[in-house]
Amino acid sequence: MRAVAIRTFGGPEGLEVVDLPAPAPAAGQVLVATEAIGVSGADVAIRSGALAAYGFREGHVPGGEVVGTVTAVGAGVDAAWTGRRVWAQTGAGGGYAEQATAPADDILPLPAGLSAPAAVTLGSAGAVAHFGLAHARFTAGERVLVRGAAGSIGIMAVQLAARAGAAAVAVTTSSAARGERLRGLGATHVLDRSGEGGADAPRAFDVIVDIVAGAGLPDFFTRLAPNGRMVVVGAVAGQPPADFGTRLMASFQKSMSFATFSAATVPEAGLRAVRADQFAAAGRGEIETVVHEVLPLDQAATAHRKMDAGEVFGRIVLTP
Repeated sequence: MRAVAIRTFGGPEGLEVVDLPAPAPAAGQVLVATEAIGVSGADVAIRSGALAAYGFREGHVPGGEVVGTVTAVGAGVDAAWTGRRVWAQTGAGGGYAEQATAPADDILPLPAGLSAPAAVTLGSAGAVAHFGLAHARFTAGERVLVRGAAGSIGIMAVQLAARAGAAAVAVTTSSAARGERLRGLGATHVLDRSGEGGADAPRAFDVIVDIVAGAGLPDFFTRLAPNGRMVVVGAVAGQPPADFGTRLMASFQKSMSFATFSAATVPEAGLRAVRADQFAAAGRGEIETVVHEVLPLDQAATAHRKMDAGEVFGRIVLTP
């Protein structure tokens, strides 16, 4: 089968199309003939070599999220899954391929009206946005800022906060054009990447959902209201400064909170329930999934170049 592997860590040119044996599902797994493959920020970080310390090696096949049809099941898996169209989380990799294995516990059937690119754009991002807001204890009537809102997680956080009755949903983004698109998805105020702009925008927020992290993270503590909560759900700009906590401590009397969130801490039953609800809502047109572009698998390097250049609004999807 065709797949895309990391020949060398570094730039997108290190990705190459290779021919690999088709995998066989182990016990508890299914084999999926892929129809759509999500390109994520985690894939980009792995490709760059930034996560090599976590065990990733050259030769790794990226891709943690696919949509396709189950063609075989491993021992202990209900054979009735065979032939069903599913969303699947493959784990830390293996998705950039014509066939991929996934744990049977990490697949969900899809409604007939939901396209494969839409489903692979929503599956992981929607759950992270939902539980990230819950981790921040967001309630209706509060003011929310989504930092780095142009990716699939940020777009979902904007929509979910707006649908849940936020008093304001501000976003940081890199251009006015992106800001207008985010307004169409529920944003009420558009700020620049530093959090400035918009004379009518709130100066303080009850909740900040941060997908960026990086060197600028501590600056946003000043945008938290008393008892405000910042939750970091991604780190597309890398780690914050080692002393970032000193900025939080400097505002001790405001009782502000900082937390990180990973979907890995959510019980599987909860993840499945939220994803199923979101897939159904998207199928009914109640949630908008934003697909930046659909590219063939052999253009994975092009997809990564666009990610590196910050050109992507929503998600790039690969098709085998």
